[in-house]
Amino acid sequence: MIDFVRNVRLWFAPEDIRAEGRTPDYRFSLANERTFLAWLRTALALIGGGFAVDQFLPGLRWAWRIGLALALLAAGVLCSLRAVNHWVRCERAMRRGEDLPASRFPALLSLVVAVVAVAMVVVVLAGWAG
Repeated sequence: MIDFVRNVRLWFAPEDIRAEGRTPDYRFSLANERTFLAWLRTALALIGGGFAVDQFLPGLRWAWRIGLALALLAAGVLCSLRAVNHWVRCERAMRRGEDLPASRFPALLSLVVAVVAVAMVVVVLAGWAG
């Protein structure tokens, strides 16, 4: 837990990361940043999907519409927070010469997206009107 709190502090003070270890090859830092940006694009897509479900499917039952929209929005929020946390953890590991941190988040995100997709298939097959 203490490591997580320290990581959150580093979200807002990335210059403090420079105090740890040695500067890695800049190509690795840039690759880490590109990965961070890819996670943010995924988060934006999930958030956009959540708004789209809410705004463009008015014929869908209220509970289904809100449930699916909130699931996508929550996944987007978690993805954006995870992106910055993963960026900090990887940058620290590279500076320390450690293995990059393993993460279960991609599997969790995949399961959430799959559950939402299956729910959408059920809604389409069962019909929208309630």
